[in-house]
Amino acid sequence: MIWTRLRPLAVLLVVLALWGAPGTRAQVRDDSTKVLYGPKTTRIIYEAEVLRDSTSGTPLDTTLTRWPQARFWFHDTTFQQDLGAVGTASRPLLYQPNYQLGARFGRNVFDKYARDATTVPYYDSRSPYSFFRYIQSGAGEQVFEISYSRSLKKNFSVGLAYERIASNKVLDPVRSRDGLVEHSNILLFGRYQTDDERYHLLINFSNVRHRAVEQGGIRPVTTTSIVDGETFIEGENRPQELFKYAQQKVNLSQAVNTEDRDELYFTQTYRLLGRGLTAYHTFDAKRQYNSYYDKALTLRNTFYQPDVLYYPRVLRNTAAILDRAEYRQVENTVGLLGRTDAVEYRIYSRFRNASLVEQSLKSNQQLYQAPISTGLELEEVHNENYFNAFVGGTAAFNYRKIYAIEAAGEYKVGNEYWAQASIRTGPLSAEALVNSYSPTLMQQEHVGNNYEWHNDSLNNTSTQQLTGRLRLKLPNIGILTDQRFEASASVANIINLVYYGTDGRPTQLSATRNLLIVYARHTARLGRVGFDNQATYTRGGEADKEGIRIPSLVSNSRVYYESYIFRKALFTQVGAEMYFQSRFQAYNYSPSTQQFYQQETFSIRPYPLVDVFLSADIKTVSVFLKVAYLNQGVLDNGYFTTPYYTGYPRRFQFGVKWNFFN
Repeated sequence: MIWTRLRPLAVLLVVLALWGAPGTRAQVRDDSTKVLYGPKTTRIIYEAEVLRDSTSGTPLDTTLTRWPQARFWFHDTTFQQDLGAVGTASRPLLYQPNYQLGARFGRNVFDKYARDATTVPYYDSRSPYSFFRYIQSGAGEQVFEISYSRSLKKNFSVGLAYERIASNKVLDPVRSRDGLVEHSNILLFGRYQTDDERYHLLINFSNVRHRAVEQGGIRPVTTTSIVDGETFIEGENRPQELFKYAQQKVNLSQAVNTEDRDELYFTQTYRLLGRGLTAYHTFDAKRQYNSYYDKALTLRNTFYQPDVLYYPRVLRNTAAILDRAEYRQVENTVGLLGRTDAVEYRIYSRFRNASLVEQSLKSNQQLYQAPISTGLELEEVHNENYFNAFVGGTAAFNYRKIYAIEAAGEYKVGNEYWAQASIRTGPLSAEALVNSYSPTLMQQEHVGNNYEWHNDSLNNTSTQQLTGRLRLKLPNIGILTDQRFEASASVANIINLVYYGTDGRPTQLSATRNLLIVYARHTARLGRVGFDNQATYTRGGEADKEGIRIPSLVSNSRVYYESYIFRKALFTQVGAEMYFQSRFQAYNYSPSTQQFYQQETFSIRPYPLVDVFLSADIKTVSVFLKVAYLNQGVLDNGYFTTPYYTGYPRRFQFGVKWNFFN
């Protein structure tokens, strides 16, 4: 059990909590009992602010609004299609434009759980600041993070953070409570600035280890019988019959995906002529290693063409799969930036050196006669180096907050680019985006045990997108207050889209794909009751469309009642949240290539997910209690997130977050 493995760590946390509790309740006081340090004296500085020549920072988020919402527990908060459990492979559910040019790996299914080096928080606090958060569910979901930072001098601070994400198996009658995912992330970060604030340095190093057991989805159990010459299929022959969870059989029993990420990142700026002219340099060195291992292949035919269960084909080894890939990249960016009250600009050039090495088990067509027991031998099947050069920049003009104009773009020496322009006046804004980018390295070249392709003829994908936005603060109507409304409409034209087809291989769509995307969000308060409703409608991602599959409607609604109790010592929120996703033909998942690919045979039915929660905040401690998927059994006994992967059943979740300011 995960809890058994974490018991020593939990004891340590309790000791730390008890040790820090008195000081936390006091929040560091002087002789007059005045609070000196707390949330208002601690600010977060992000790289984006430093690259705007600002270090004022943003205050800590101590609100309860996002705390019980599961998608805000991870580093990517967008709606995602996953394999139904925490830590499993995932992809963005809604359309997102691409801004990444040049050589890039193309294995992104675990991005949701890895930190983005450009968004690491750096703390500016007058006292040491630390926090931990712990989330656990009865189904084995677990998120844990502990962070500590302190200022060694007035202008110098360092910090350390550790994060763990884990989950247990929900499927598989043999090992239903075994570990499914183990993710750990160690982050070191620091910030330095000179007394005159001419020089700034932000630096971080992260070490990520992710291990995910691959089950291959549910394997329906059916029996065939012949009565009076007529064939009858009995058992699990409909998707609605696959919601037995721990009793469901799965396709894979000894398959594991492993991903390691290491990254050293720093940005430094130096003011040459005040805030109007500042030089900056960014260094980014990272490594991503992926390995897929399955040592339990089951052969169907060993005489002519070897064939295995579940996998589409065997190209190299008929006894086991061991495919490895390692991507390394070093980037240096140098540029100039500056800003005044009305004008802001940044120009830069960037140079990228990258390499990709792939390995696989040696081909041995005789292995099916004597399965492997020891001595797996790898051979290098792909090794290539890449060099890319880029130039880019941004420019913005603001006139007394009445209107603003902004332009940004980047060009890769060769034939790739993106350019974006926007204009805003009052609550209205409009923006245009054009881009042209090459396929990922994974889409261009791959050699493994199940797939092999060499796509030298793929063209660049190009898109043109126009977006209009409206942001309003609506007037109060009686006791209906704090009304805010936001809406946008986008039209996107996508040309030469590269995607993974029904055979799991990259293919290019010659026709133009058109999308219409409409988004709306409304928040309001009715006395002590709060409402937050948002919805995204997409047209052009239907089941009959090649290359893009998107639910026509994705919505999230939240209603809650909040108040103080115990003489305002405890602030509480109690409420309900509903997520809804319309019917769509979701992508299938290939664990050996770590890619989602198109399929034509399985439609995921529309389903709502209803959660009820209670959140509470007492000084620096926040907790929540939550029943997730409360409506299980009302319409169906379950739902699918990916073909043959069911989401979690009803469960109880608990979370606690504790801030320390001394």
